[in-house]
Amino acid sequence: MAKSNYNFKDINGKQRVIIENVKPVINCGQYPAKRVVGEKVTVTADVFTDGHDAVKAVLLWRLAGKKKWAEVSMNFIGNDKWQAFFIPDQQGKYEYTLIGWVDHFASWQHGLKRKFEANQDISVELQIGKELLSQAASAGSQNKPKLETMAATLEKANPEEAVKMATSQEISQLMFNGVTKQNFVQYSKILTLEVERKKALFSSWYELFPRSTSEKPNGHGTFKDCEKLLPMIAEMGFDVLYFPPIHPIGKVNRKGKNNSTTAQEDDPGVPWAIGSSEGGHKSIHQELGTVKDFEKLVKKAKTLGIEIALDYALQCAPDHPYVKEHPQWFKWRPDGSVQYAENPPKKYQDVLPFNFETEDWENLWIELKSIVEYWVERGVNIFRVDNPHTKPFTFWEWMIKEVRKKYPETIFLAEAFTKPRVMERLAKLGFQQSYTYFTWRTSKHEITEYVTELTQTDLREYFRPNFWPNTPDILNDHLQKGGEPAFIRSLVMAATLSSNYGIYGPVFDFGINTPVAEGKEEYLNSEKYEIGHWEWSKQTRIREIITLINKIRRENEALQTTWNVQFCDTDNQNLLCYVKSTDSFDNKIIVVVNLAYTQTLAGYVKLPLWKLNMPYDTPYQVHDLLTDEKYTWNNEWNFVELNPFKLPVHVFRIEEESV
Repeated sequence: MAKSNYNFKDINGKQRVIIENVKPVINCGQYPAKRVVGEKVTVTADVFTDGHDAVKAVLLWRLAGKKKWAEVSMNFIGNDKWQAFFIPDQQGKYEYTLIGWVDHFASWQHGLKRKFEANQDISVELQIGKELLSQAASAGSQNKPKLETMAATLEKANPEEAVKMATSQEISQLMFNGVTKQNFVQYSKILTLEVERKKALFSSWYELFPRSTSEKPNGHGTFKDCEKLLPMIAEMGFDVLYFPPIHPIGKVNRKGKNNSTTAQEDDPGVPWAIGSSEGGHKSIHQELGTVKDFEKLVKKAKTLGIEIALDYALQCAPDHPYVKEHPQWFKWRPDGSVQYAENPPKKYQDVLPFNFETEDWENLWIELKSIVEYWVERGVNIFRVDNPHTKPFTFWEWMIKEVRKKYPETIFLAEAFTKPRVMERLAKLGFQQSYTYFTWRTSKHEITEYVTELTQTDLREYFRPNFWPNTPDILNDHLQKGGEPAFIRSLVMAATLSSNYGIYGPVFDFGINTPVAEGKEEYLNSEKYEIGHWEWSKQTRIREIITLINKIRRENEALQTTWNVQFCDTDNQNLLCYVKSTDSFDNKIIVVVNLAYTQTLAGYVKLPLWKLNMPYDTPYQVHDLLTDEKYTWNNEWNFVELNPFKLPVHVFRIEEESV
């Protein structure tokens, strides 16, 4: 035989399988997909070959650093698409990839069965099968005796018995576990997965200003005052208590009440204008207490199941110590003045942004990372990051990775109300949770379109939404005009559509909805600029619903993930209906929302019974967990009525599928 002149060093002509369209893959494998401990990782791919031969595929996965791969057989789901899943049981980095191969034994089985059913002679096919079994046995399979016995039986059995044995599940599994993976093809990449603690996926946030917690009408709140409120917050069902910045506040260019550029002597300033002669990002505002007071508060909160989250705001007041100690970290204008923050037409004269393009950027990065580490060492594992979209992506990717190497429990929430691609990039490079556009999505079309985008596209693999009906910066038009029904409606949607949600209280608890001016989303007399005083013991209907909805979330596993929402048809455009179910269908929740502000709505909603694994033509019972009322429903379409002044929402649990 003539010797080939071609160099086939990088080609294996016996490898015939193609593997493509693997999911999840983030940026061609540049970034990891995300899950929490115990959350299913479903991997799909197109796996196919030329001709009519059968193919097989296996999902391989392992904890990064381990040598041995775990194997999961992939299932064929149609049109050359294969699927398998695994469930990570601990935090850390995981790796996964796929292999595929031509399965000659399965191809033989298929041909044998077709020929037998067509009453054709299969004697030669049975000889081929015997050879395949004998080859597998002689190749060192641990099932060698069984394979040899089957090979001998195949030769002696009558055609009907031979076909039955040759196509049995037992023989297929033996051959699959044996030496059938000859000339396999491995997917071109080893992909990565970041597995985090469960709170990254399921959490309830409550935001308050510590300086507004004093029981005295004109007093400045302290950490000790905050500590007194912990039982109330735990009783309401929140597991994250988020504080805006707790650091010294700058005196230079301090803002006054309602964002006035002229501060009065007793104006406390904006907490995000961080730093003064009293200290910077690693210091505590003197009137709040000491570091020991703060550490005591953190420990007390943890005994009640609450974690304290701090604001990580990378900016400085003009009198922050950094400005004198490291002037190279800031921008200086031609007239010798320092550049303050601007987002035209907005001006933030009391805030200086860092210059991330400084020649001294390495030392700047190291110092900014050390701020997070300082507070982690004092018991804080959750950070709400202020405006991360105004800082370099490269910094966040480095900083989050470095912090989580040492402190893997750390969670970062990106407060980035900005362009979609920017928000997505921040999530890809490491942020565990992200603010969203939820608060501005109010119509049925807007809500369904946006939530479907978050949960049914590749976004779900890396972008974990955290729904907030309001923030200190956002008092939306529908809350201003809709009153209590709008607050309750927004709360329930946030808490049931997303497994991570939060509210800015106590203004939410008490239904505060007066804007600073017509057409503005800012609160009048905002706590950003002055100290608030609240009747913390006062009970409101909104607070009762908050407490109840958090209890419902804890008791119903279907509400502890974002990804399982399914929207339902209704006969009224102001009625929104969606369902959530566990994978096992043992917990099924139906939410129906009246999107109108002032009118009672009645109509019909359609449940996708087949998607909920429920039979048709069988009555079932739904239990409204907010009112404790129970109803018997039949088939798909059922009647609902919602008076917004009683309750603008139903939260049903399907409790009996046969009554």
